[in-house]
Amino acid sequence: MTTKISVVIPVFNEAEAITTLINKLGNVLSKNYPSDFEVLFVDDGSTDNTTEVLEKEKIGFSWLKIITLTRNYGQSTALQAGFDFSIGEFIVTMDGDLQNEPEDIPKLLDLIEKNHNIDLVSGWRKNRYDATITRKIPSKIANSLISKVTGVKLHDYGCSLKVYRSTVIKNIRIYGEMHRFIPAIAAEVGAKIIEIPVKHHPRTTGVSKYGIDRTARVLLDLIWIKFSRKFIHRPIHAFGGIALIMLVAGLLIFSWLFFEKFFLGNDIGGRPLLILGLLLTLIGTQLLAVGLIGELLTRIYHEPHGRKQYLIKKNSVQ
Repeated sequence: MTTKISVVIPVFNEAEAITTLINKLGNVLSKNYPSDFEVLFVDDGSTDNTTEVLEKEKIGFSWLKIITLTRNYGQSTALQAGFDFSIGEFIVTMDGDLQNEPEDIPKLLDLIEKNHNIDLVSGWRKNRYDATITRKIPSKIANSLISKVTGVKLHDYGCSLKVYRSTVIKNIRIYGEMHRFIPAIAAEVGAKIIEIPVKHHPRTTGVSKYGIDRTARVLLDLIWIKFSRKFIHRPIHAFGGIALIMLVAGLLIFSWLFFEKFFLGNDIGGRPLLILGLLLTLIGTQLLAVGLIGELLTRIYHEPHGRKQYLIKKNSVQ
């Protein structure tokens, strides 16, 4: 069984906001998509009474579904759980802290329904109500860096309010803290993306789950995104190029030292150049080995289970 819209909302310690959010969602969705939607709250191991509030609210709403995780896994895992259990043709994601506006959902859905070549509509918190120093400035830097590295130009990667075609989101998996990179990951499987401004409200309940340490995690995740987009099916190219440069440099150094030792009679035993040559050769050999192991792992991943290295958008071959 399928439905038209699935709204996936990961929550962690948001008991004060849930009742208001459910009522707002019910009003908006029932008015625009009567009996053709579901709302999945993914309780990411809350330690307050979020679970109790959700269970109480569920009694009055048949469209409300609850997934309770055993512990706090993080937003990416909570979103993935919601994607796994959603049955909608279109999947909406949003935060559970009342900072996203449910009334924006029909606007995003209307765009993706009318434009069949669009697979993802991403919200842009153009007028953002957050602390300038701790949130806005790092966010602008991160958005600019992510756009440059991934090639997917968005003003606001961190906005949770997005609409996906299920055919796209079901073809990707997110781990760790990769939720902020979903547009870049989706673009890798051929998704067409647009971004539109959405409303943003100041937080009035609970506390923010993000800190300045998030910047370091973004940078580490960005390294993986860059690697996976360019080298996931050819790891030897990632490590092999650097390995060859180091090996060639090391061998040239050894050749020069050989010439000095046997033709010029110079002592080379204690020279830093000899240590440098050894270091370059050893590191180059190790990197080459890593690349070869990566190639083997790529084949082990795809071949035994018949996994394809590609996704098909349209196929007329019978």
